[in-house]
Amino acid sequence: MSDTTQISVRILDKDYLIGCPVEEKEALIESAHIMEEKVREIRETGKVIGAERIAVMAAINLAHELLQLRQNNSYQDLDASLRLRHIQEKIEAVLEGEDPQLSL
Repeated sequence: MSDTTQISVRILDKDYLIGCPVEEKEALIESAHIMEEKVREIRETGKVIGAERIAVMAAINLAHELLQLRQNNSYQDLDASLRLRHIQEKIEAVLEGEDPQLSL
């Protein structure tokens, strides 16, 4: 079992004490920094009022960004998989004595 620590983070002028594994301390601090940037960005627009609403909007925006990154990675993984399959087919053709085009 890993050791845990308590980290104090400040978001919208309010302190939060959060427990986390020691090895994740830096990631937690960076996550809090990203959240602070996002809530301040939303608050500065003046379109959302109230700390709770701002926090919810920030969480939704961050979740949307995460979803986009996951989708982009899925497309990249699919593209790489298709390229690897194409290369594998060319290698098999060469091994079987066929004369495939070697353009990748």
